[in-house]
Parts: sequence; C-alpha cells; structure tokens
Amino acid sequence: MMWMILILLSYCLGSVSFSYLLTKVMRNEDIRKHGSGNAGATNTLRVLGKGPAIAVLLLDCLKGILSVSVPFWLGYGPFIAVLCGFAAVIGHNYPVFFGFKGGKGVATTIGVFAAVSFFPSFIAGVIAILTIWITRFVSLGSIVFLVLTPFFMLYHYSLPVSAIIAGGWISIVSVWRHRGNIQRLLNGTERKI
Repeated sequence: MMWMILILLSYCLGSVSFSYLLTKVMRNEDIRKHGSGNAGATNTLRVLGKGPAIAVLLLDCLKGILSVSVPFWLGYGPFIAVLCGFAAVIGHNYPVFFGFKGGKGVATTIGVFAAVSFFPSFIAGVIAILTIWITRFVSLGSIVFLVLTPFFMLYHYSLPVSAIIAGGWISIVSVWRHRGNIQRLLNGTERKI
C-alpha cells in the first residue's frame, strides 16, 4: 500500500511546474502562452533568459531525483523507484495543479535516470550535449538522451529487467511529447537555440 502512496506523491511532486511559477513571480504571466508554449527549461530560456532557465532545469531534475531517492531510502527496489520516477515525469507533463498542461519531461527524466543508473545516463547525457552543441537543436539532443539511456541501462547489470523496461516507458512518453519537434526536424523548420 505504501508504494502506491509514494507513486501518488511522486506524481504530485512532478506536477509542481517551476517554469510556470518562476514566470508568474518574475512577469506575472503564464509561460505556456509564450515562446513554444511549453512549461519547461528550454522555453524558460527563450522567455526569461539563462539564469531562470538553469534554475528550472535544476529544479525539474531534482523532482526526478527525489521521486526515485525516497523509495530507495525507504528500502524499495529499483522497479518501484523507477515507477515513482515515471509518475513524476507524468506529473511534469500533465500537472494536476496547472490544468494538466505541462512540459515534455526531459529534465525530470534526467533526474530519474541519474538517480537510478548514473553512468549510463551520464554517457547518454554527454552524447546528447555534444549533439546539441553540434546541431544547436535542444530537441534533438533531448531525444538522443531519451533513446540512448534505456539502451545503456541494459549494461548496468545490477538493475532488474523490470526497472529497465519501466525506464524505457519513461523515454517513450517523453519522446511522444516531442512528436511535434520530430516533425519540425524532419521538415527543417525546428528552431535552433
């Protein structure tokens, strides 16, 4: 029963939209009505600048880290921890506190993967950063990270297959949220950073 409560709490934690709150405090506006319309770090960069974007990125990552770390601290295994991380990503994407219109879940997913399987996510993160640096497309780098991390997790032998599969579902959800970006990348109309 306790693990179900943890999943619900993780969803609620994920539903805290720091980009929305920061934009409200700084400009008294809804970030979802500006830029890409997305409540995440990249749109925060476009709307508010580097400092607030870094803050949102770190806070959104922290949501993922906490959602995974608390179950570990309470003695649960990787599978329950990843399910809690999945709930946090769903909360970020579809926040109950903000009309179920949130971000794309990348920063929260980074936090989840880093807490569950650091080295695979680190390697995927380096490749994603290089992709962004070379192409100037944040969306492409995000998709690279989301696809590569579960694949690299296969080589983290301490993880049960169930946790890796749950991690794969997290990636699928976040890649699905990027379907518009994927279409723009294919059409050559995606905005560069």
